[in-house]
Amino acid sequence: MVSGEIRSILSQMPTGTRSRVRFFKALPQNKRGPVLLGMSESQQTSTLLHLHNTEIIGILHYLDPDEATDILHNVSHHRRASILEQLGGDIRSKVEFLLKFNPKSAAGMMSLDYIQVEIKATFKDVSKIIQRHEKRTGKFPSVLVVQEGFLVGELPGHYLILRKGGDKISEHIRKVPHVRFDANQKQVIRIFKDHPHDKIVVLDDESSILGIIYSDDILRLMENQEANTLADFAGVSQEEDILDNAFAKVRNRYKWLIINLATSFIAAFIVAMFVETLTEFVLLAAYMPIVAAMGGSAGTQTLAVVVRGMALHEVKPETARRIIFAEMTAGAMNGLIIGAIVAVVAILWNKSPWLGAVLGVAMFFNLLFAAVFGATIPQIMKKLGKDPATSATIFITTCTDICGFFVFLYLASIVL
Repeated sequence: MVSGEIRSILSQMPTGTRSRVRFFKALPQNKRGPVLLGMSESQQTSTLLHLHNTEIIGILHYLDPDEATDILHNVSHHRRASILEQLGGDIRSKVEFLLKFNPKSAAGMMSLDYIQVEIKATFKDVSKIIQRHEKRTGKFPSVLVVQEGFLVGELPGHYLILRKGGDKISEHIRKVPHVRFDANQKQVIRIFKDHPHDKIVVLDDESSILGIIYSDDILRLMENQEANTLADFAGVSQEEDILDNAFAKVRNRYKWLIINLATSFIAAFIVAMFVETLTEFVLLAAYMPIVAAMGGSAGTQTLAVVVRGMALHEVKPETARRIIFAEMTAGAMNGLIIGAIVAVVAILWNKSPWLGAVLGVAMFFNLLFAAVFGATIPQIMKKLGKDPATSATIFITTCTDICGFFVFLYLASIVL
């Protein structure tokens, strides 16, 4: 049974139940690590709580140090210290080293599966170092070339087959991208996009090599970020996994739904202010869903464009004002077009020019407000240190509903 099938079975069992724990413990020791790494962070934490330290240590011995570090980030500091004391010498020293760094930084992503060789070395020298590394770790390492301790580049592995043992490696060095240890994940992804299908070397403050980030780890990070962005737009927790059971999904989503409910009450309060107008002109209620739908759609369109611009680093302080003005202009023009259409329909359908005028003006302002909110809210969230896409649709939709309903009903109370 492969790890994906095992995860699917586990997801059907309530988190933390004895049956789930018994199933996990019944897995072969060498399969437990990959299954844990494939779980969401909340699932990992819950499963680890039900394992003894000796069981966790047994899992870690089948993993690379960077993978073992990822798992230990999900146990308490006290328990982590106890587990480290019982780990073997080589893996313990590597894991302790990796745990020093922020897991969300470049150093937190790096692997120690590499060797360093001097630029003056021959292919025979490199082969000997690789053999010692393989004997110790069981893996073929990346070969990083240094000169007086500083990174020069990488020696591609295929040259070890093509060249004679006595040949110097200096003529076959390939440049390799590098990044500071404290760079964030977005910076790592940006460098990778500039050097696709490559690895990235992590350097410390003094430009000495700390580790290496492999392309498969970066691709996995990019996939997770894409999934998290979709979750943010929907108001779903990043801790939620597609295979989580119903109870876990409810736990991860209900808070955002409560926030959405609270903001909806604000819009309802605005409507309640004009209850006398609605009682006198019941026909207005038929057009309120159109006002809400058009404002929400226009705001979400603007939001999507602005967030995409942020992801591509096109939205900067010097361009923010111009972007907002352009979106406002587009919103006003769209407001004129949609407002005119709605006004004509209302006049022909209800034989009421005044109702058509009210609807047309309300739609114009609604789409104008939607453009303003869609362009400014993501930038405000970024300045506050939040993900620009995080549940922004909830706030944008609420703002457009409040402004749209107010303008529509206020004009109706005056004109009609």
